[in-house]
Amino acid sequence: MDTNHLHLLLLLLFPLNFVSQCHAEYHSIGKEKVTNLHFFYQETLKGDHPSAIVVATAKDNIVNNSSNQLSPFGTVLVIDDPLTEGPDPNSKVVGRAQGLAVSAGQEKLLFVFAMDFGFTSGEFNGSSLSVLSRNTVLETERELAVVGGQGKFRMARGFAKLRTHYSNYTSGVIIVEYTVTVFHYEFVV
Repeated sequence: MDTNHLHLLLLLLFPLNFVSQCHAEYHSIGKEKVTNLHFFYQETLKGDHPSAIVVATAKDNIVNNSSNQLSPFGTVLVIDDPLTEGPDPNSKVVGRAQGLAVSAGQEKLLFVFAMDFGFTSGEFNGSSLSVLSRNTVLETERELAVVGGQGKFRMARGFAKLRTHYSNYTSGVIIVEYTVTVFHYEFVV
């Protein structure tokens, strides 16, 4: 290859290399952080303003064969529950849990949650965590998987420990304590 062709090749490759390096710097990941969160999930299934509603149910023959009477197998709920600082429903709202819950247990009550926990105050205002996990709601203590997030929780992973603080299925009120451990990165721009 003669010198002119080599110079031309280098001139063509330099902008590509520059763009590639700028792109890599923009998306470089900083230091990994561990964040611990604590809040209460407030769900209301009945009344004038429920925060979780049934939007689909299975065919009658499937429902009648299910041993689960609280929420028969195949039931789908849409959820928009407040997240609060304390267990009192009137305590400060710090975010909202929004998503779907599908009753996926034929033998016992369990839901598969596809949920986004969006924070509306404090250090993580505007950020959210994504959960995709099974939730055995009748067990007092259980765990959900954190599989992602947005904002300050971009690329998050972790787990949420749940403890039922209060449940009354007759009134339709459920309060669950969440203790969440999240591994995420500070992005360098």
